Amino acid sequence: MNAIIEHAIDGVITIDDKGKIESINPSACKIFQYDEGEVVANNISMLMPQPFRSEHDGYLDRYRQTGHAHIIGIDREVTGLKKDGTTFPFKLGVSEVQFSGRKIYIGFIHDISREKEAEEQLKEYAAHLEKEVERRTNFLKDTVNELKDAKEEVSFSLEKEKELGQLKSRFVSMASHEFRTPLSAVQLSASLIEKYTQPFDNENIRKHVYKIKNAVGNLTAILNDFLSLEKLEAGKIEPAPVDTDIVKLSEEITKEMQLVAKQNQTIIYEHTGTERMFLLDPDLLKNCIINLISNAIKYSGENTFIEFSTEINDLNCIVTVTDNGMGIPEADQKHLFEAFFRAHNTGNIPGTGLGLNAVAHYVSLMKGKLKFKSRLNKGTIFTITFPQS
Repeated sequence: MNAIIEHAIDGVITIDDKGKIESINPSACKIFQYDEGEVVANNISMLMPQPFRSEHDGYLDRYRQTGHAHIIGIDREVTGLKKDGTTFPFKLGVSEVQFSGRKIYIGFIHDISREKEAEEQLKEYAAHLEKEVERRTNFLKDTVNELKDAKEEVSFSLEKEKELGQLKSRFVSMASHEFRTPLSAVQLSASLIEKYTQPFDNENIRKHVYKIKNAVGNLTAILNDFLSLEKLEAGKIEPAPVDTDIVKLSEEITKEMQLVAKQNQTIIYEHTGTERMFLLDPDLLKNCIINLISNAIKYSGENTFIEFSTEINDLNCIVTVTDNGMGIPEADQKHLFEAFFRAHNTGNIPGTGLGLNAVAHYVSLMKGKLKFKSRLNKGTIFTITFPQS
C-alpha cells in the first residue's frame, strides 16, 4: 500500500482527527512545493489559504461532536496554498478510515490548474468569438443596407451600359461597312495606276503604289478585327462544323499567305497522317490559321522560314504554326489573348491587338485548346488542338 501511495500520480495526505498531518506522498509534496519534513506533524491548514485555514479546525470539532460530515466521500473543488504563497485549484476527495482504534482521514488531491487555465482560455475565446460574431453581423447588416442602396444605381448603370454597348456595336458595324467602300476604291485605283504605269517602268511610282496598297491592306485588316470583335461580343458567331478537307484548306491558306509574306520569307506546309477530313467550321479555322501566320510574317524578319503543319490522328486534329521571330516577353505572355493587348517589343509594327483574342474565341467556340511557347528573340510556337467529335 505504501508503494502504491508513494508512486501515485495524484497527491495523497493523511491527517489525524485533530488535523495534524501524518503522511504526505511525493506527488503532494510536488504539488504544494514542500519537502515531507516541512509538513508532517503540522496542521493541514498550513496548506489552505484564508478564510479556509481558520475555519478548518472548527469544522473538525463540529464533526467530532455531531458526527455530521459535509465533505467526506464527496469530490469537491477547493483552493490550495503553495509554499511560495500562490494559490491553485484542485479536486479533493476525503475518506475516513478506522485504524488501530482511531480515525484517520485520507485526502486525495488532483491538481486541476491546467484544466482551469484551459477553461478560462475557452471562456475568453468564447467571449472574443461572440464579440467577433456580433461585429461581423453588424458589418453584414451594414453591407446589406449598402447593397440595397446601390441596387437601383447598379440597375441604372447596367441599363446605360447595355445602351452604350448596343450603340458601340451599331457604330462598329456601320463604320466597318462604310469604310470598306472607299478603301476598295483606293485599292482598285492603286492597282489601275500600277497597271497603267508599267510601260514607264518608274521605280518611284511602284514604290508609292506599294505604300498605298500596303496601307489599305492594314486598314482593311484593322476593320476586319473590329468587326470580328463586335460579332463575338454580340454573340453573333456560331460554329457550323462540316467535314472539312484540312489538307486542301491548309494548302490554299499557304498559297494565299505566301503572297503577302516579306521578301524571301517562305511558308512551309506539312501534313501528318493518312486522314484528311475532320469535322470543323472551315471559316473559323481559316480565320485562326490566317491570324497566326499573319503574326508570324509580321513579327519575323526577311529571309526566314515559317513552319505550318497539320495532323489528324485517332483523337485530335492538331494545327501548329512556328516562327523564329522576335518572340514574346515572358512578362507579357499572361496577357497575350486579352483584347487590344500588344507585347512591349512590337515597336511600330502595325496591329490592333485583337487577332489573338479572336483566335482564342474561335478555338473555344469549336471546343479546342490553344497553347503557345515563346522565347525572346527565339521565336514562337502556337498549337491548336481540336478533339474528335
